[in-house]
Amino acid sequence: MCVLSDMSLFLPKLSCKKEVDEVIKSVAEKVLVLRFGRDEDSVCMELDEILSKTFHDLSKMADIYLVDVNKVPVYTQYFDISYIPSTVFFFNGQHMKVDYRSPDHTKFVGSFKTKQDFIDLIEVIYRGAMRGKLIVRSPIDPRNVPKYDLLYQGI
Repeated sequence: MCVLSDMSLFLPKLSCKKEVDEVIKSVAEKVLVLRFGRDEDSVCMELDEILSKTFHDLSKMADIYLVDVNKVPVYTQYFDISYIPSTVFFFNGQHMKVDYRSPDHTKFVGSFKTKQDFIDLIEVIYRGAMRGKLIVRSPIDPRNVPKYDLLYQGI
């Protein structure tokens, strides 16, 4: 049995696969934001600060949860979380993809440079999802999107 953990910077934490499953199924007509990472990681703490500062302002458009990569290995593997933090978005149970002008459209890797970058992204995902889109183009300046190399194993 898993128990919803305490709030870190006022953000709810999901501590097992069942909780993640329930949140994905139950959040309706809002963007679901899942931040995969570790509480003690410095870049995760930087991102969590941005997420907590926008939590109230975005409450009509988004629900934000923290997911520890070590506690939910099934999703860590499913979303190919190689770098933390990685942020994944859903709308009405559907995984939303975002074109960040990078090779990976399934998640945002790293921290957002500014609070406004995150707010703009949520607004674009929300508007796109309300129009039935499953992929949207990121409004974030490409210079503010962290760069990393995709690792392909077994090729």
